[in-house]
Amino acid sequence: MKQVLPYLYKYGSLAVMVLIIIYFSLVSDVFLSYNNFSDILRAIAIVTVLALGVTFTLIVNGFDLSVGSTMSLATVVSASLMVWYELPLWLVILLPLLVGAAIGLINAFFILVVGVPDLLATLSVMYIVAGLQSTYTEGYSIYNHMPLTSGATAPGEFNELFLWLGQGYMLNVPVPVWIMLSIVVLSFIVLRYTTYGRILYLTGGNEQAAKLAGIRVTRVKLSAYVISGVFASIAGILFAARVGSGQIDAGAPLLMEAVAAVFVGYSVLGIGKPNAIGTFLGAATIGVLLNGLTIQNLPYYAFDIVKGVVLLIALSVTYLHLKHRFASS
Repeated sequence: MKQVLPYLYKYGSLAVMVLIIIYFSLVSDVFLSYNNFSDILRAIAIVTVLALGVTFTLIVNGFDLSVGSTMSLATVVSASLMVWYELPLWLVILLPLLVGAAIGLINAFFILVVGVPDLLATLSVMYIVAGLQSTYTEGYSIYNHMPLTSGATAPGEFNELFLWLGQGYMLNVPVPVWIMLSIVVLSFIVLRYTTYGRILYLTGGNEQAAKLAGIRVTRVKLSAYVISGVFASIAGILFAARVGSGQIDAGAPLLMEAVAAVFVGYSVLGIGKPNAIGTFLGAATIGVLLNGLTIQNLPYYAFDIVKGVVLLIALSVTYLHLKHRFASS
């Protein structure tokens, strides 16, 4: 077992993805097709962006449970700015991003200044933000010319260019996929090749050493939570553009997928730490699995079981490897 574990940790997630693809391609004629893989990439685009935000907080030895609620709030805010207030597109995109950044700042304040543990702080903020988005919408989803509680009708509708962000194509590839890949590549470059990326990893790996090296640890951690909030807002904007409405609680079901994607990504090629490429491949593995199960007509209400099992396996392999590594050192 001790000899197998390092190889399982290093190549296990990639092997699982290959096996999943082989299995579903054998049992389904439509699985191994361009259209289906295009649908898979479109489906994981939002989860990947959401998971990348969690990745940045994990790098600095934190955690952000509020990303799902932040995404939901960004979804309804972007929709309402078009449908209720008929604002220009640049404000429809900018204001939800500022909302996400503000939530990141709130998380950072309670974690870094007040001293509340990250899980408890972001869990509390998650409930607060969920309540805010329900209060803001009065519990209703937002759609074109919807009836308002005042008895009037909403004057606006979704901007066509905004909808293109979620439904359009470039070079026969869905626009959300291009956006996702751009964010993945940008995150990879920042984390792998920039001073800021190295500072993030140093802060999370050894905070005391980072302080002795003159790094302003509080500011670095704050920036990670702000990035997480902004990425969650981008995910919310993409979701609203994809479905053409502002759905309340849109991000809640995606939180588990995002967390699972990050932890599956830990073990990609044995990197052993949060990273952008691993997070993308983790999201892809989960997306391929759920797509195949959908084709096999597995009931949607059983999907949470699959997500939970994937997360549990990823955590087990990660922590067994860490336990083995520390025991042998």
